[in-house]
Amino acid sequence: MAREGARPAYDPAGHDGALRGALQELRTGRWMAMRTLLADTTSRWQWTQRTQILAAAAAGTDVVRAWLAEEPDSVPAAVMHARVGVERALRARRERHLRAHELWIEAWDAAQSAAQAAPDDPVPWVCLLALAQLDPEQRWPEHRTPPPEPLLPPGPWGLLAEAGKRDPHNREAHHRMLQFLYATAASDRLAEAARYTRWAAAQAPAGSAPHVLPLYVRVERYRRAAGHDAALDLHWVAEDATREATRALRSWFEHAPRAERSLLDLNHLAHALWGAQRFAEAARVFDAIGPYFTPPPWMYRAPDRGPAVEVFLRARDRCRAAEEDPGPRS
Repeated sequence: MAREGARPAYDPAGHDGALRGALQELRTGRWMAMRTLLADTTSRWQWTQRTQILAAAAAGTDVVRAWLAEEPDSVPAAVMHARVGVERALRARRERHLRAHELWIEAWDAAQSAAQAAPDDPVPWVCLLALAQLDPEQRWPEHRTPPPEPLLPPGPWGLLAEAGKRDPHNREAHHRMLQFLYATAASDRLAEAARYTRWAAAQAPAGSAPHVLPLYVRVERYRRAAGHDAALDLHWVAEDATREATRALRSWFEHAPRAERSLLDLNHLAHALWGAQRFAEAARVFDAIGPYFTPPPWMYRAPDRGPAVEVFLRARDRCRAAEEDPGPRS
């Protein structure tokens, strides 16, 4: 097979052609393709991924509401209703919308209803975990439960555990927990987030997505440090950065089924290996990315907020050139 060399595109569906078709139908106001896709989705990983991406596309429409009105007893429609509610509540908070609190409560109610309708589904619990970031003061008791180990802070650990009972090491659940830690008010949240990702990765079996979590905290730390200062490039070649990138490659990429590799995780891993100057290993990840890419994390390395895809292309070309002519190793 020839290597992908064209300019990559951003597509939320990535390599999932069936999801891409359902998204196209959804954008025209039709829900039957979404209904059929979800009925055919059997793996927990794909179910969580697809419902999240569909909800992001549906949040500005009434498509899911129309589906639920047509089929009020549909469990997938109830789950999607919760998904859309959460997406709207998070957007409203980011945009400081006057209805933000109202939408939060509506989303919470929808997620509770979905949890009752689908007791074995991790997604309603992922939804509740996503809403926890809207409570940075941890006023709700479920958002300040004791941690599983002393070095971790109180938080929505019970919600994470409920998602984990239904889908151990659920990728999105761990990312929602990470977003909660970023949002809460304490000044040392990045340090707590780093401890959390190390803890989550240590619990995870080979091939599961929590092994990639430390790479996200490193990107977030770089972003908050104002990014484009050339001296900060040392951030990526430090010993711990190289170790994190190598562990993610060995513990996740080399074991995860191809169908269960998140495109965002692949981009973070390629970025980390490139930054650590592990070019030949990064080239393998770029090959797995193929014709798609995600703006994060490349956008944070783009000078003067230029196109993220240009950084991606420079990194891919550099890594493939090194793979083809590795030269002497020290």
